[in-house]
Amino acid sequence: MSEQEPGAGRSGVSRRRLIGAAGLGAVVAGAAGVGAGYAVGERPGPVAPDVDALPVRFTGKHQAGIVTPAQDRLYFVVLDLSSDRRDDLVSLLKDWTAAARQMTQGNDVGEFGAVSGQPLAPPEDTGEALGLPPSRLTLTVGFGPSLFERVGLEDRRPKALVDLPAFSGDRLQRELTGGDLAIQACANDPQVAVHAVRNLVRIAFGRASVRYSQMGFGRTSSTSAAQVTPRNLFGFKDGTANIKVEDTKDVEDFVWVQPSDGPDWMVDGSYLVARKIDMRIETWDRESLEGQENIIGRAKGSGGPLSGGDEHAPIDLKARTGGELAIAATSHVRLAHPDSNGGAKLLRRGYNFVDGSNGLGQLSAGLFFISYQRDPEQFVRIQKNLAGPMGDLMNEYIVHVGSGVFACPPGVGRTGFWGEGLFA
Repeated sequence: MSEQEPGAGRSGVSRRRLIGAAGLGAVVAGAAGVGAGYAVGERPGPVAPDVDALPVRFTGKHQAGIVTPAQDRLYFVVLDLSSDRRDDLVSLLKDWTAAARQMTQGNDVGEFGAVSGQPLAPPEDTGEALGLPPSRLTLTVGFGPSLFERVGLEDRRPKALVDLPAFSGDRLQRELTGGDLAIQACANDPQVAVHAVRNLVRIAFGRASVRYSQMGFGRTSSTSAAQVTPRNLFGFKDGTANIKVEDTKDVEDFVWVQPSDGPDWMVDGSYLVARKIDMRIETWDRESLEGQENIIGRAKGSGGPLSGGDEHAPIDLKARTGGELAIAATSHVRLAHPDSNGGAKLLRRGYNFVDGSNGLGQLSAGLFFISYQRDPEQFVRIQKNLAGPMGDLMNEYIVHVGSGVFACPPGVGRTGFWGEGLFA
């Protein structure tokens, strides 16, 4: 069974499920009272389970949350180690893995959870997810380049794991860049994602502290063919050509680290690139529809490429209209296309964000870009093309303010912990 299959890996009945079931029973009982028109002996049919609320298997060859069909909500947090002792890092990863096993399956953290412990002691679990289903929660962990130097593991750092180069137009803020550890929590209920991160951060007290965090909503790409392509805050369908979990060859070729890549402890893992991108929403909103479509290279309504056809029509980069390229030379679609980047592809998993308004009264909003790739060089190649001298026209409407790259080790089995192979 793959890590995407709902319901796998459950162990017993959680406190959260018991409380939720009690509430559901009350609803069913109320419905029975209202539905007194049923004939004697007639019973309503079974209620189909809410797939969006089911758990995702935690164990597996790969970490969940990478090729798992993208959930609706994100809570991303980057931490810095408070100690340079390797033993502290190992104990933290063990504690995190134990908590993640419980939370992803709808259970409280710890032996006694939120309400069953000693009355005069702090609860083991913070409790804001009581009564909520797992909501397909996944937790994915990554290691930044700085972690290896900090704990004396420079010889174990993958050669591919280096800080990203500076790109033209970047205005990176130091507090939003780098970091030792990353946690990506995705779920269909934001409170479930927040609960997970809150408890992992609390567990890290004294061993790691938060550098920055970001909440996201409305995934900006599909990671499964069954999902409808979402729209970003510019109003365009985003991620139509993204790698899908069903594209098994592309997933193997472009997402998972292979034995030939090394090091051994990263095989079946992946590299995470995170970029916080502010959108100049008010400026974009004053651009004409035709201008917006030429900048993107797709029709705003259908999502179809300007070379013709519906959303999923093959992109024809040679197509012309009235003697001019149908998809402009500086359009986002052309410059990001694999044919313009030596065949390089990414698995995108980004989310929209809105952080209120800035000091000028403008919307502080944009895209929290996340991509997974077999080698970060795949992202570097594409981003250099987008930010180059003949760069993406979209650069007039966006600015990259945060950045990070992290090595996400393979998944864990019924025993063991995240990144265990690194310490072997």
